[in-house]
Amino acid sequence: MSTNILPILSNSLIVFKEAIKNISKLNFPNSIEGENSIIPIPHKELPEILFITSYPPRECGIATYTQDLRSAIQEKFGHSLSLKVCALEAKESNYNYPDEVKYTLQTREEDQYAVLSKKINADKNIKMIFLQHEFGLFGGEYGVFLLKFMTRLKRPISTTFHTVLPNPNKNLKKIVRKIVDCSDNVIVMTNASALILKRNYGIEDKKITIIAHGTHLVSSMHEKHKKVRVHLADRIVLSTFGLLNEGKSIETALDALPEIITRFPNVIYLIIGKTHPEVVKQEGEKYRNFLYEKVNNLKLQNNVRFINRYLSLEELMEHLQRTDIYLFTSKDPNQAVSGTLAYAMACGCPIISTPIPHARELLDGAGLNFDFQNSKQLSAAAIKLLYNPELLDGMRLNALHKINPTAWQNSAIAHIELTQNSLAKKSILLKYEMPKITLDHILKMTTNKGIIQFSSIATPDLSSGYTLDDNARALIAISKHFELTGDFEDIELITIYLDFILFCQQDNGSFLNYVDIAGNFMTKNSIENLEDANGRAIWALGELISHEAILNEKLINKAKFALEKALIIVGNFKSPRAMAFSIKGLYFYNLKKGNIRIKNLITSLADNLVSKNRGVAEKKWNWYEDYLTYANSVLPEAMLYAALSTGSELYKNIAKTTFDFLLLIIFKGNEIKVVSNQGWHQKGKSVNRFGEQPIDVAYTVLALNTFYKEFKEPEYLDKMNKAFDWFLGKNHLRQIIYNPKTGGCYDGLEENNINLNQGAESTISYLMARLVFEQIENSKVEIQLYDDILETA
Repeated sequence: MSTNILPILSNSLIVFKEAIKNISKLNFPNSIEGENSIIPIPHKELPEILFITSYPPRECGIATYTQDLRSAIQEKFGHSLSLKVCALEAKESNYNYPDEVKYTLQTREEDQYAVLSKKINADKNIKMIFLQHEFGLFGGEYGVFLLKFMTRLKRPISTTFHTVLPNPNKNLKKIVRKIVDCSDNVIVMTNASALILKRNYGIEDKKITIIAHGTHLVSSMHEKHKKVRVHLADRIVLSTFGLLNEGKSIETALDALPEIITRFPNVIYLIIGKTHPEVVKQEGEKYRNFLYEKVNNLKLQNNVRFINRYLSLEELMEHLQRTDIYLFTSKDPNQAVSGTLAYAMACGCPIISTPIPHARELLDGAGLNFDFQNSKQLSAAAIKLLYNPELLDGMRLNALHKINPTAWQNSAIAHIELTQNSLAKKSILLKYEMPKITLDHILKMTTNKGIIQFSSIATPDLSSGYTLDDNARALIAISKHFELTGDFEDIELITIYLDFILFCQQDNGSFLNYVDIAGNFMTKNSIENLEDANGRAIWALGELISHEAILNEKLINKAKFALEKALIIVGNFKSPRAMAFSIKGLYFYNLKKGNIRIKNLITSLADNLVSKNRGVAEKKWNWYEDYLTYANSVLPEAMLYAALSTGSELYKNIAKTTFDFLLLIIFKGNEIKVVSNQGWHQKGKSVNRFGEQPIDVAYTVLALNTFYKEFKEPEYLDKMNKAFDWFLGKNHLRQIIYNPKTGGCYDGLEENNINLNQGAESTISYLMARLVFEQIENSKVEIQLYDDILETA
């Protein structure tokens, strides 16, 4: 083919890319959506999960619960499953249900249960049923109509008990036991409910799974939204939300208010929510009017505000984030769980609550309990907290740490894993959905000097200052992001991170690492070994220079000058990781130059790593040191880059054998478990578990991608997907490490909890790993487009 056609092909490719972007604005059924494209795929029936439950627009706590759970499963596994609903109705209604509602059931009509069971059994695509159980939802005494229906169904059933009544009479016990017998498993939301099922109903422990009530992630802790801030001014905000009914005992809080107001006159109590529709049908607004009258009698008009309307989730969360103390006043000791309580804790609200089981289990360090309908105890608790701001702040953090495992994303993972275990054949092939790429948290963490090192949850910790390490990583990630997206807003970030690296460079070519928030070098620069940070700076400069075709010449020249200046220090490195980082940077710097001086420097560094490998390697330990610490994958990856640069088969062989050795240690079954930062892994010793960090998982993804591109072994690609799934919940806690609401990544996975702080290292590491998959998807689209153009030509 004539070379004259290449510019035409290039222009055509741009046109096709623009066409794809325009196509993405259209709505295709059964399609795969990406960042820049949406590609129709052939119609295929996905395995279906059917929820039998009340469902919005019906106003009911279980309806909202199910909608949130379904949405979370859709978000996590949307291309693996079809999620449909059978909506329960107490009588004929005109609800305008969303598309996912496939069936309805009039629960007071006994004959309809048989009709519905036949429809479900005839639908071979339904693989699993999630039944939401509350005694009032189904017809007959204690909802007995449900039993024959369940016995007729020929699908696995997972039943969630939203209420578990203690001390049952003979009939109630019999019905509950039959429901359990018809279920493959039952879900409860608290340890207390599980204990009641075992002790009072004789249910076997193996049949019970505890999955806490789900909660929504919020973008940050206690950020006061502008609209809410304005209309609440500088008030101390107490709040309660939910559908009003007598069982909520709001009057207990109202009776406590006068004593609280004598100490804190600027308190305002928000009572958020409409009256429960079933209550309105039976008695109108009798209970709300009773509360209005009490407010007037106690002269609380300036301290109580009723918000008698439905709030969107976003608006509700804004009010909760503005709340100083959340009041939960239910007078029902048999209420096992409260979604409102969970949502308040997810927003970082300190809680004062009656001692329902849910509150007793969650509030250790996150709030205070008071006795049912005891307004004096409530007022004393509120006054105690309001007099102690430090205690309140501690409770906010404790609330977030306590409630984080219950995020809807984690609930979705737990439900689907339970489903997999219930199916005789693994008829659902699960794949985690890739989160959308966002720079929100990185932007939040970045000032005009650089990216802040640490955060408190999702709030930048300015006192931690900046590091060369983080800004070098950020420069690599954002330059790759710009290559993929062409988003010119990235240029400002690239400039900030590059300037920080240049600021850290000293006259002798080396770099300092630690800078305080005022822009001064910290004393710890003189007492720590900074080799790895220096190597990382060289890697970042080399990566940036490799993008010179798409970046400003002035930026590239500054990076080249700094890298050339740093070359004098490279030969002095003793740290294997500093050598490895440098090899990567020099490889990308020399990618288009073929400079023999740079190639010789890469050879010198690689020879040093070969020497280290030969010094410690033996049959059961093929590595470069007598231990595995952090960022292990970068060592064999650097050896492979050295092989690509020099053509050395020796480097290539050592790269592969050492990488395969590492993979045998960090991959167990279908999951990755990187080396623990709690003691590292010593040669000849057992592997330490727990204490896993995102940076190690991310570097493993990067290395697997590099090795797959070179060796084309499917195992590398498979492990790359499994490694990234660690961020999405495929880890020993079955919890997300990446927070899709903030765009931040949690700092570590411990044995029993996750470190919720979302520092720069973790967030950037996640982004680097995520961009690998975006690059792969973009390449697939471009290759297909290019092939189409060639065929046309």
